[in-house]
Amino acid sequence: MSGKVYRVRLTKKERKALKKMTHKGVISARKLNRARVLLLSDEARSSGRKTDAEIAEVLDISEATVVRIRHRFVQEGLEMALNEKARPGAPKQLSGKDKAAVVALACADPPQGYARWTLRLLADKLVELELVDAISHTSVRTVLKKMNLSLT
Repeated sequence: MSGKVYRVRLTKKERKALKKMTHKGVISARKLNRARVLLLSDEARSSGRKTDAEIAEVLDISEATVVRIRHRFVQEGLEMALNEKARPGAPKQLSGKDKAAVVALACADPPQGYARWTLRLLADKLVELELVDAISHTSVRTVLKKMNLSLT
């Protein structure tokens, strides 16, 4: 893999902590792989540092992953290289009040010409009532499912 080489030089303390981590067995697989990448990348090793390709092959991961872990270690330190970054996800689409409105609407009489509410009808009505700008029928289903409600 071409590009800048991020040199990993572990302190004795870091090396000891990583070795302990890889031997205790109560660690996520991802964190274990990251620790192993750093240990194999360490230029202070007596047997010498392995290439990114060799590390990737030994650990059965991509070369890009090896480079990313080494980069994170050099730029942000050991803790950031070992741990996942937070993944906040998408913001909540419906507030508690909006969810209550979905439930109330689902329990109300269906529109004229329909025997019962459908998920798509509920979604369209929520937009029509301007409770939300847009919502999918699957989001409506999720709200109803969490409330143990069914449209049948």
